[in-house]
Amino acid sequence: MGTNGASMTVERSKADLCAWRMEAIRRIEADYNRSADTHLIRVDLPRYPGITLYLKDESSHPTGSLKHRLARSLFLYALCNGWIGPDTCVIESSSGSTAVSEAYFAKMLGLRFIAVVPASTAAPKLDAIRFHGGEIHTVDDPRTVYDVSNALAAKTGGHYLDQFTYAERATDWRGNNNIAESIFAQMSAEEYPVPEWIVCGAGTGGTSATIGRYIAYQRHGTRLCVADPVHSVFHRHFADRRALSLPEGCGSCIEGIGRPRVEPSFIPSVIDRMIAVEDAASIGAMRALSARLGRRVGGSTGTNLIACATLIAEMAAAGSAARSSLCSATGASDMAAPIMTMRGWTRAASTGGPMPRKWRRCLPATDRAGAGRTRRRRSDHHDGQAQIARDPPPAGRCRTASVRKLGHDAQRRRPTAGSRRAGQGDDRI
Repeated sequence: MGTNGASMTVERSKADLCAWRMEAIRRIEADYNRSADTHLIRVDLPRYPGITLYLKDESSHPTGSLKHRLARSLFLYALCNGWIGPDTCVIESSSGSTAVSEAYFAKMLGLRFIAVVPASTAAPKLDAIRFHGGEIHTVDDPRTVYDVSNALAAKTGGHYLDQFTYAERATDWRGNNNIAESIFAQMSAEEYPVPEWIVCGAGTGGTSATIGRYIAYQRHGTRLCVADPVHSVFHRHFADRRALSLPEGCGSCIEGIGRPRVEPSFIPSVIDRMIAVEDAASIGAMRALSARLGRRVGGSTGTNLIACATLIAEMAAAGSAARSSLCSATGASDMAAPIMTMRGWTRAASTGGPMPRKWRRCLPATDRAGAGRTRRRRSDHHDGQAQIARDPPPAGRCRTASVRKLGHDAQRRRPTAGSRRAGQGDDRI
């Protein structure tokens, strides 16, 4: 009798858990059903007739960024795998945007959420996490976010979502309204519906994996270019698979993209090309695009825009008329406060002044003193684009020279000596 009673209790417990899971999935799907697709913005380029730029603006998601798609997929993946229950504490390591979106879904399901973030994370991002009910656990060394997240999950009996591992597998790359399917659906009525290039950044690597796989699955002729901050390991790994991490203290200043180690979700085999972009160029492009669109965009969008400008110039030089270049932007989710702060850095870079102290924190310690040694130069190529060049840091540090050695533009086929003399194959911004 006692055994039968225990069995009934277990069955009832399983039934309750199943009912909770079904309700949790229903809530997430209902939230998706209430949401419209994000906008695809057409940007005409008078200087380049026949080439049109499209910007995928992910800022209209409820949490204001591309990471909203990822967070939804990660929660559904964890729920369907039985990793999350009604009493589970959910943990994530993030530089900000993913944690904001995950806090939103955790609050929707009534779950406790803890974000493990670097101490340098912008204050508005932390405020947004707290707004959605999330808790903040900061770490001084960004490389420790993985171990700290695992430790917190063990301590609380919770679940570490681990976007860096599961991003590429949690998202259905065949369709189900992933970002690639959305882009091609919105392009279908355009004059040239299949773009020559799609450009995106890499934070976890999940977006580039989804887009690259979808392009292959749908048999499109589109090529995929990933724009990467200069102080990130991804473009190094693309050029040389032996490059797996950066030296201690190195890291990107562009929030949301670029990593010091190669993440499990980064799939280089689906990428056709990578372009490394200087941080100052990303911020300059961010400011220029914000002024053009009349809305705030983030530094990662600036990184994408620099890569798009490089590809557009090459297409025009090659006589590739009637083609379209499309930038899959991360959205205008970055708050005005950090953008205004970065303006100080941009002005300092153009005048040779020092970088504001709060932004020096994202540089290696030995580079901070030289953060103001910047100069502005005009280039005869790339249509006279203003370029920001920093004096190289001391030997042994993570520096631009090491990128130049591997090739700033890491393509599958290296340019010939003739093309280099002609000014091709050098995408240094």
